[in-house]
Amino acid sequence: MFVQMKYIYVTEGHAHNMKNRFAGEGVIEKQPGFIDLSVLKKSSRKGQEEVIVMIRWESERDWKAWETSDIHLAGHRANRGKPSPSYIIDSRQEVYQVLAQK
Repeated sequence: MFVQMKYIYVTEGHAHNMKNRFAGEGVIEKQPGFIDLSVLKKSSRKGQEEVIVMIRWESERDWKAWETSDIHLAGHRANRGKPSPSYIIDSRQEVYQVLAQK
């Protein structure tokens, strides 16, 4: 299993915007190897909120196929040059191989 983690920091009161952005139905659910997507909010933050989007894939190969797919790239091209929403302070992405699971 392979996990993609997006860490997004938003101004206080805007975590729901990230939930709306990622939790609605989209095309990712139809991608081969997609397992699930969770939107998490860290509970002990003041002044800004930390939102984590966790996407689980069957394999790194499935994730790479999604990242390089025409439909995924088209979405990024459509937003190229547009400013990020003002409530997003910072973001980063990490990816992990799952070594064990119960």
